[in-house]
Order: sequence, then structure tokens, then C-alpha cells
Amino acid sequence: MNANEHARFQALHQRYLTELTLRGKSPKTIDLYTRCLRQVCDYFETCPDQLSTDQLQQYFMHLVEHRSWSLVKIARNALQSFYQYVLGKPWEYVPIVKAPKVQTLQDVLSLKEVERLISRTRKLSYQVYFLTTYSLGLRLSESLNLTIADVDSHLMRVHVRCGKGKKDRFVPLPLMTLKALRRYWATHRHPDLLFPGGHPPYASVATSGKPRVMDRGGVQKAIKQVALDCGIRKNVHIHSLRHSFATHLLENGVNLRSIQTLLGHASPVTTARYTRMTHEAQQNSALMINALVERLQVDWVTP
Repeated sequence: MNANEHARFQALHQRYLTELTLRGKSPKTIDLYTRCLRQVCDYFETCPDQLSTDQLQQYFMHLVEHRSWSLVKIARNALQSFYQYVLGKPWEYVPIVKAPKVQTLQDVLSLKEVERLISRTRKLSYQVYFLTTYSLGLRLSESLNLTIADVDSHLMRVHVRCGKGKKDRFVPLPLMTLKALRRYWATHRHPDLLFPGGHPPYASVATSGKPRVMDRGGVQKAIKQVALDCGIRKNVHIHSLRHSFATHLLENGVNLRSIQTLLGHASPVTTARYTRMTHEAQQNSALMINALVERLQVDWVTP
């Protein structure tokens, strides 16, 4: 793009950012949509308000061939919103049909594999993060954003805030996880976060605004590398910990409805997929979680 087009793009980008904010979109959605706008701009090296229907079809053909279906949908929604909110134009509909999905089961780590994964992690921050994510059944962003105030050591539970669908929930806190969190927090003493990014000294949220959490990409790379180091040949990622946690609970007798609540699933259909690989029974979930986590023999990193 030349200087004039670049300046026009920046103005359109700012207007789009403002419109999304005023319409109550979440920070994550705003980030995704504005990145999609920049990506289509970079692809054609032109301002997005100049794109033709043929160019849009060409771009979405590229996405369908090289990207996941979820990203294709996000890009379509982002451009549709841009056309409607900023350009005031009707969206030139680009027909996109999802190919039939092959039904596959995610790889599940055994309890021994989870134990090896955590013990072979030689950085305490990642080690405690992996244990926390597994033992609380959390999503990547949920565990990264945990704060000191979220941990209730009297009731032995954790307040998970703004999970998927902007819903809060409480999950049981195993004693082993509480001890690990305290051990790690003592090494950084962040005034708010359990898993801060950057380096001390840290400022509180009140003085620094939104705090910086541990890097998402670094966490994802770390777990894949440790899995390779352990000789685990399964497709391991952060969500594998949550998925394995749910499966282990079912194997140990926790009922499906309790697991739905623990994981924060809106629909029981989502949770029901775990019954395809284990048996369901009735038990007290908090006691079972503690018993499950206590079976992990973790070789802790010395702070």
C-alpha cells in the first residue's frame, strides 16, 4: 500500500475498533476481528474498502484451503461486520460450505503420562501452570488469568471468572495444587496475578491497568516440547490437560452432570463426548478430584 492507502486503512481500522467496542464486543472478539481485517488488507496489499466480490471469493478460497474452519468463520464474520458497521454497505455474501468433518477422538493422557509431563517440566512457572490447568480442568485463558483473589483456601475452591460465554463458575481446589501455587507465587510475589508475564518488580492492577499474564505461545510450545522429551507420541497441547482431567474423573466415578458443571459446559452434549472412552458412575466430585491429584508423584523444580 502507498502512504495514502495506509493512512486510509488506519482511519478505517480505528473506526472499526470503535464500532466493535460500542457494540459491546468482547476484547477477544475485537482483537480477532481487527486482525482479520489487517490480514485481508495484507493479502491484497490494498485497503479493504476497495475489494471486489471476486477478490473476496479468492481470499476465502485461500482460507478454506489453508486454514481451519473456525478461522474461516471468524474471518467471514469480521468482514461482514466491517462492511455493515464501517462502510454501511450490504455484505456481498460469499457462499462457504463446510466440508464433512471426520469424527475423531482427542488423545487422552493417562495419569502416569500427566505425572511424567509435569515432573519433566524444568521451569517452575510452567510446571505449576500445567498442574493447575489439569487439576482444575481449565481452559488456557482461564488458568492464565487466575488471580490471588480467585483462590479461596478456606472453602478450598477457585473462582473461574469470565469463562467461555462470559460465565463464572467455582471449581474444587486440591490441596496439592494450593501448595504448588503458594510455592510458585513466593518466587514472584505479583500483587494480583498467579501467572504473571514479564519480570519483577510488578505493579498492582490499580496502578498499571490490565496486568500482563504469562505468554500463551510460550506455554503451548513448552508443553509440546516436554511431551517430546517424555517420549509421549500423542498430539499434546494445553487443552489435552483439561480433556484428560475430565476423562480421568469419569473413570474414577464422577457423574457426567458434575463434570459438566466443573468444566463450564453450557450443553451436556459437549460433556457427553467423554462417555465414548470411559464409563460413567456416581461419586462426590470434590473428594474424587483430591484423590486423583494426590496420586500424582511430581518431581518439583527447586525455586
